[in-house]
Amino acid sequence: MTTPRDASLSAADTTIIPDRAEQAKWFTKEVQPYGAELKAYLRGAFPAVRDVDDVVQESYVRIWKARAAHPIRSARAFLFQVARHVALNLVDRQRISPVFTVGDLAALPVIEDKPGVAESTEQQERLAFLVEALATLPPRCREITILRKLKGMPQKEVAELLGISERTVEEQVARGVRRCEDFLRKRGISSHSQP
Repeated sequence: MTTPRDASLSAADTTIIPDRAEQAKWFTKEVQPYGAELKAYLRGAFPAVRDVDDVVQESYVRIWKARAAHPIRSARAFLFQVARHVALNLVDRQRISPVFTVGDLAALPVIEDKPGVAESTEQQERLAFLVEALATLPPRCREITILRKLKGMPQKEVAELLGISERTVEEQVARGVRRCEDFLRKRGISSHSQP
């Protein structure tokens, strides 16, 4: 911000407050010509500043407001001092709360990609009921149903593994699934909500 030293007011200047047209002429003549030099200074002195143009624009706004309130003896010196303060504030903010640019939001890791507590609890309950339903099946029917439906083993492999026909596997799986569905339905769980 401006200090009495920054403004460097003379006694005669304190009574003169410029109108908008005069302010614009002053700005065009005394401030804008230093834009390229100011950018070069900021790039060299503050390499951590990502957008030098933003610092320059903010400096322009501040010097415009300061000149509207009080005359400025050396526009160049005041502009560079304001820009230095703006850049320092920006660097401090970046250090305290850094912002990282991300090209692809889809590539960001998700904090938690699991169901919530309610969904997880519900899924555990349904799984417990399914285990109970499977436990009620005859041993051979349970084994075939687990291999085929839960482990996803092809019907032909189940038949070969157990030394039975594919037709027997098909019948046992159908019987097992039907009995499990009946068991779950009696407990208020539809077959569409099974895990």
